Amino acid sequence: MEALLSLPALVLMALLGVSSVKVTSGGQSRLVERLGKYDRQLQPGLSLVLPVLEKVVSHESLKERVLDIPPQQCITRDNVGIEVDAVVYWQLLEHARAYYAVDNLQAAMVNLVLTQIRAEMGKLDLDQTFTTRQEVNEVLMKELDQATDPWGVKVTRVELRDIQPSRGVQQAMEQQMTAEREKRAAILRSEGERDSQVNAARGRAEALLLDAEAQAKQQTLLAQARADAASRLAEAMQANPQAAEAMRLLLAGDWMAMGEQMAHAPGGSVLMVDPQSPAALLTALRGLQQGQG
Repeated sequence: MEALLSLPALVLMALLGVSSVKVTSGGQSRLVERLGKYDRQLQPGLSLVLPVLEKVVSHESLKERVLDIPPQQCITRDNVGIEVDAVVYWQLLEHARAYYAVDNLQAAMVNLVLTQIRAEMGKLDLDQTFTTRQEVNEVLMKELDQATDPWGVKVTRVELRDIQPSRGVQQAMEQQMTAEREKRAAILRSEGERDSQVNAARGRAEALLLDAEAQAKQQTLLAQARADAASRLAEAMQANPQAAEAMRLLLAGDWMAMGEQMAHAPGGSVLMVDPQSPAALLTALRGLQQGQG
């Protein structure tokens, strides 16, 4: 009989002994209460909990965790409705403070983040919500870290994941962007046409300048050639007396043509020249041609 009674007692003692042994993994924390009062926090490794007298009341991770914040309706400073959702990275530093300070830690943090997001969005215009997102993230992180410090929580990072204006605002923004693109395209087209006209005008001016320079150079070369020819002719006439007689014969045709020109000259013309002098004849012919030109 004593053996039968001792067997259940031994089994019970074995079960109590097994249940009193607690193994805590790294990065984990367990809170132990003794007779309903907080006693200690179990460290990673093997720990003993007194049966009946002590009880593990909370088991939490001390690693960094991610809190997904659902989309939240907000109103900006310029009265535009937007929908904002975020993600919060946080870490439990003091397990006991978090367990006894707030009833539902995660729900409390979600409500706190939503409240802070609404407050920050109300301080900004719609355009600022897109351009100052990084600054808003830093402000939210600082404010949330201060607010959750009494709970033994450390907020390490806050990211506004998405900001969506209302459908009407999105349509207005799309129309504005379309108008801006069309405006930029019109400006680029007008600038291209202006540059094309400027280039064409510059090309015509350069062509005219080159043509004028070519004509001037041609006239210079022609005048120089005529001067050189007259100089060589004069030298030949002075060096060879028979050259003068040959010149008179060559110029006979010009003399006859000059006579015909004088006959048709307006108002009449008188040419005083010595037909025996080729030089005088050349001078007279040149003067008559210049006067008619």
